[in-house]
Amino acid sequence: MDHRVITEIEKALGWSGPQPLGQSFAQGALADTTLCTRLLTPSRLLDMIMRRSLSSPQFRCFQGGTEIHPDEYLADVRTRRGPSRTMARMDRLGHLMEAGCTIVLDTLDTFDPTMEITCQAMQWWSRELVQVNTYLTTNEAAGFTMHWDDHDVIVVQLGGEKTWEVRGTSRTAPMYRDTERPTEAPADVVWSGTMRAGDVMHIPRGYWHQATRAERGEGYSLHATFGLVKRTGVDWLAWVADHAREEQEFRLDLDRWSGPTTQAAQAAHLVSTVPALVPSHSQESYLRLREQERRSRRHVTTAGVFGPPRHVLCMTDFPPYFETNGDTVEVLGAKKAVGFAIEAEPALRLLLSGNPANIEHVSRRTGLDASAIAATLLATGLCAELTEELDAGCAGLVGRAGAPG
Repeated sequence: MDHRVITEIEKALGWSGPQPLGQSFAQGALADTTLCTRLLTPSRLLDMIMRRSLSSPQFRCFQGGTEIHPDEYLADVRTRRGPSRTMARMDRLGHLMEAGCTIVLDTLDTFDPTMEITCQAMQWWSRELVQVNTYLTTNEAAGFTMHWDDHDVIVVQLGGEKTWEVRGTSRTAPMYRDTERPTEAPADVVWSGTMRAGDVMHIPRGYWHQATRAERGEGYSLHATFGLVKRTGVDWLAWVADHAREEQEFRLDLDRWSGPTTQAAQAAHLVSTVPALVPSHSQESYLRLREQERRSRRHVTTAGVFGPPRHVLCMTDFPPYFETNGDTVEVLGAKKAVGFAIEAEPALRLLLSGNPANIEHVSRRTGLDASAIAATLLATGLCAELTEELDAGCAGLVGRAGAPG
């Protein structure tokens, strides 16, 4: 999947792939700052807030680093038939922005096609799950106090200015569920400065940081934070433990009443069985199956009601796997394993490239009936029809698969 934002982030940070994720702090600037307004503007963000039913904690508002009670800017709006929806009071938000506040909208990728496609591209690139949160800070509002995140983040400043300070870790690789939590930031500052439109920053998990517009006067800051939650040894061991259910010894009740000798014998047997689980459930298998077993993303399905689809887009969270076996090729992804004749592979790779694919162009380029292949991919959920909205999320950011020339 080719996406301009990913390419520009790599260049800005001096990376040649996702390998540096989580390793060390990095900061740079996009060469093409027009991508900022292509991704999001303050007015588009506020328009989305206005038109959707939102509630805390997805939608929050802060002043002076303290969260404002949702009743200050949300209200239940009754429909003509009686049920109510929680909607933003835009007049109240306007007053809060004038006084200086930070508006936070989490998981923007769930209802904005541009951010959805960008997150999908980042997932294909990083092989990790990604969500994007957006932060709009106005006038001289202070941001959050010094804190750390339990995941790696890539921050893209989309508009305005904000002052940041980043420090190192006080605990190596802290986790959301952990035996202890870091409580005090280290004294050494890794980086401090002002983020302006087009600036990019990578903050690894556990690095302390804060951002503010205090004492900056009138103006605003809009930035997007892409959060990437990488898998750990704990995740792998939990997966191995889940697979222990396949073995009868681990499904049996632990002996509580037969006495120390019998209990010790059972414990010794279980301990001796554990090492056999590890080689048959390797880290490589865990990471691969995790990708294959993610369901396809939400998408519109019309079943041809409005005419046969002309374009398709792969809907898997991660790149599908291709396994060839003699005269067949199997596609694995979105909890599906779909077999095709080996001759279909060139068309499959274009249709499942992650880039929008015109079925007729793929047919011309490969000499195959791509419509029949696409029909199977649509039926299994590996692909979706490229609606106008999905296409708008790709336009100018993602290339076209199978396009002439």
